[in-house]
Amino acid sequence: MKKRNLLPILLYAAVLLLLFAWVLGVFGDGTDTLTYSQIVEMFENEQVKSFTVSGQKIMLQLHNPYLGKTNLTCRLADVDSFRQEMRDTIQAQAESGVLESYDFLPQRGFSTYDLIIPLLIVGLLLLVIWVFLMGRLNGNNAMANFGKARTVLGVPDGKKVTFDDVAGADEEKAELQEVVDFLRDPKKYTQIGARIPHGLLLVGPPGTGKTLLARAVAGEADVQFLSISGSDFVELYVGVGASRVRDLFEQAKRIAPAIIFIDEIDAVGRKRGSGLGGGHDEKEQTLNQLLVEMDGFGRTEGVIVLAATNRPDILDPALLRPGRFDRQIYVGKPDVKGREEILKVHARNKKLDGDVDLKLVARSTVGFTGADLSNLLNEAAIAAARDNRPALNMTDLNDAIMKIMAGPEKKSRVANRKDLEVTAIHEAGHAVAMYFLPTQDPVLQITIVPRGGYLGATWHIPSDDSSNMTRNQMYEEIVSLLGGRVAEALFLGDISVGASNDIDRVSKLARDMVARYGMCEALGTVSYLSDGEVFIGRDFEKTKSYSEKVAGTIDDEVKALIDRAYGRCAELLKQNEDKLRQVADFLLAHETMTGAQFTACMEGREIGEAEAVTMFDAHREDQE
Repeated sequence: MKKRNLLPILLYAAVLLLLFAWVLGVFGDGTDTLTYSQIVEMFENEQVKSFTVSGQKIMLQLHNPYLGKTNLTCRLADVDSFRQEMRDTIQAQAESGVLESYDFLPQRGFSTYDLIIPLLIVGLLLLVIWVFLMGRLNGNNAMANFGKARTVLGVPDGKKVTFDDVAGADEEKAELQEVVDFLRDPKKYTQIGARIPHGLLLVGPPGTGKTLLARAVAGEADVQFLSISGSDFVELYVGVGASRVRDLFEQAKRIAPAIIFIDEIDAVGRKRGSGLGGGHDEKEQTLNQLLVEMDGFGRTEGVIVLAATNRPDILDPALLRPGRFDRQIYVGKPDVKGREEILKVHARNKKLDGDVDLKLVARSTVGFTGADLSNLLNEAAIAAARDNRPALNMTDLNDAIMKIMAGPEKKSRVANRKDLEVTAIHEAGHAVAMYFLPTQDPVLQITIVPRGGYLGATWHIPSDDSSNMTRNQMYEEIVSLLGGRVAEALFLGDISVGASNDIDRVSKLARDMVARYGMCEALGTVSYLSDGEVFIGRDFEKTKSYSEKVAGTIDDEVKALIDRAYGRCAELLKQNEDKLRQVADFLLAHETMTGAQFTACMEGREIGEAEAVTMFDAHREDQE
């Protein structure tokens, strides 16, 4: 329980305890606990100097202290009986001077005060209880807030984001600019009869800046921004998700114009009928309410819904139709120009050395997303600070790239000679196969120093941003991936588990060529890998769109393709066994071999001394 909720409860409890104690007389009324017989005995023993009777109380002044006191106040059950019983004793002691004075005050009658005080106490108790209960019912407890949407109003860090903070997404920003114009001046669109899209779905791989774009739209339009995750709608109890959807749109209408941003909408927008609960599934009820709010009988003027997902294929078709999410904006990985712009944005608050060339870094980070580039600069800055340098340099950036791609170096790991020999032969097989395959990228670095979960690595980076691969490129990539396993089998007489990742990639690539891209003559230009999902998730159960005969043919063709690539790789390595062993020996002696040293070895020239190499060396000559 939160402290701010616990304090009122403690105060209420303290007040109640005090009032009950006062009513029940816990604190007493100042009387001493003497019995009636003890009081009579004091008179008979001539210990009373004076007394006064008021109501049911008798105040005694004694000649000698009793229980350490000379003044006592006691309660009498029956004053009349006491007066009658003690009349002769009191008169005799008064005449003899033992009892100096005495007085019987008249009995006080019943007063309205006796009625008002209890009523006031009871009324105060009821008031305290009523205030406490009403506060709980009006939302001061978790149950009252259970059906409310857990939205975040405004950006999380309070920093306003604009399109100037978003780089490498010019086309995406252009499409979203229409939404910004509508929120700024809606009459310009409504007068001509145009209707702004109710919703825009941002689709793309993780880390490409979908959330940042949504925040930039709100910042550019200067409107309220309500963000929530798709998983925040779904609870164990049926109906809670639908209630939160209603509350979300009610909040947006109250502060309109506003933007609602639902991150990871696939958590709640998955196709209906794919759940385990049928039509009464909590997710489906939540989705139905979302559909109604976006384009049902509800009115959402001035409210635009932005959502982000990297799985648009599993969303319900009703969610993607015009009138709900009218547009899908694909936010892909940036090209070389976009990467350079993103690096400049993230480098604003970082100190860079004079040798840092962000354009060269951009050319060397093919396939990196905006989040990857942000992480790259952050890792480089951490490395510079760790080494007590005032600014980060190109070496820091190179180490950060390698750390992101394969993990940090583990030079302290102790490896025996046999493992090093196997790793050296394995990596040399990859490198030699790549060198003699025209479509493969040039080798940048070969190392047998462990990184992450890898015992060694052969580094090569794409020379451009092309994502369109031909059949020959894919085939030769399979050949190069098999280089490590083939080299082990040919030159060590045994094979190791080090090729497990290579085999996984080979198998997937070969199956895609045969069954997805139609690159197999035996099956023709037919795709057989468009499996439909039955249950939530990809791996519960799938339906096959082809017969068992076709499945057998796919398996046979995949194996034949890999066997052919294996034979091609074995032929290349046998023809260049001397060069492969020379590369392996160099690795055992120096642990790392640069791209220039490898090229010199392949061309029959003398291999120079080991020197530092970075990811950027492969692109520096082209840039110059």
